[in-house]
Amino acid sequence: MAMPESSLHTEIKVRSKAHALFVLSLVVILTGIGAGLGGTLLAMLLHAIQHLAYGYGQDSLTSHESFLIGVSSASTSRRVLVLALCGVVAGLGWWAIYRFGRPLVGIRKAVSSDAPTMPPGTTVCHALLQIITVGLGSPLGREVAPREIGALLGAWLSRKARLDPDTHRLLIACGAGAGLAAVYNVPLGGAVFALEGLMVVFSWPAAIIALTTSAIAAAVAWIGLGAQVQYVVPNLPLTPGLLIWSVLAGPLFGLAAYGFVQLTGRSRLNAARGWRLPVLSLINFTLIGCVAVYLPQVLGNGKGPAQLGFDGELTLGLAAALLLAKLLVTCGSLRAGAEGGLLTPALAIGALMAILLGGVWSLAWPGIALGAFAIVGAAAFLAASMSMPITAIVLVAEFTRIDHDFLVPIILAVVGSVCVNRLCEVLNRPKR
Repeated sequence: MAMPESSLHTEIKVRSKAHALFVLSLVVILTGIGAGLGGTLLAMLLHAIQHLAYGYGQDSLTSHESFLIGVSSASTSRRVLVLALCGVVAGLGWWAIYRFGRPLVGIRKAVSSDAPTMPPGTTVCHALLQIITVGLGSPLGREVAPREIGALLGAWLSRKARLDPDTHRLLIACGAGAGLAAVYNVPLGGAVFALEGLMVVFSWPAAIIALTTSAIAAAVAWIGLGAQVQYVVPNLPLTPGLLIWSVLAGPLFGLAAYGFVQLTGRSRLNAARGWRLPVLSLINFTLIGCVAVYLPQVLGNGKGPAQLGFDGELTLGLAAALLLAKLLVTCGSLRAGAEGGLLTPALAIGALMAILLGGVWSLAWPGIALGAFAIVGAAAFLAASMSMPITAIVLVAEFTRIDHDFLVPIILAVVGSVCVNRLCEVLNRPKR
């Protein structure tokens, strides 16, 4: 007996939907696995370069021996020479990319409505160069590289699967979030970043895809890097004084973050190009090497100073010196044409600023650990500078594995910081 035509059409639709769901699921899983593998390999490359350049912990590519300890143990002449080498590599590398490569397409542009294609070769070279220079001591962050690799992989897989444009853009964002999750072991943070920072929308299907890709990427990275906590912090008590300080200091972090974004934005806008790029790059990084003779903590993306701040091992004088130095070398490197992220630099700057503000507060309300100020300030500054409050809160919580109750002062500071930052943006918006 022949099947009725309506039933046949229904069966075809069901099979078509099942096939589409299977294909999407396969792409999501492969994106997570690929981002995890990419993040692992980039982290191994970073460790290998750091260990070779500064002569420490060369027995394992997955060693988590402190970069700050390795740099501090290296001779002062070695620091200068390595940073001079960094200047040569950065200058010539990015000059070659801009001269011979296809125009770069950032992740935010790739997920826009226009959805331009990220050039594979240029993007991979761009990511590798960031990892190499950060490994040699560049003060910029390493998080953009794994995000670019994850986004590139998600875009390639979605094109091969012939997914619709909206799903294609979502896979690019989720691939980027998965790359972040892999290198920092932040599965929830990677997913929230993809939704809040890139897609700027929320839906349950998008959330499920983002969570799945980030969780898979983080789990894959455990195989090579281990399930490591980024920052080990002591037990920090929650006090009324810290809560009041968080409310009062939050707006100050928002104001400072607005200035930081303006400075770094202008530095990038006026970044050296052409023959000036390798020249300024060599000068910039050699000067950073000279600064590192006296302040080795200034080298790298800022994880060292942030960890010292969370541990409460910085004096107010050293915190002030590192804060000024970190601002100068970050903006100087961007102005010289170097590329890299600002997540960890912003985290470090927020922690250093918080130690100074907390030290002043302790004169009126003593007994609060400086590390408590540092964690709250790092989250508040990061939230305002990235314009991603939820992502910043989740990242700091996963970075440090703080107690649940500690989220209260963090949220209070983040709210004040983001509100003042947005107010500054509105007041300084050009009038039409």
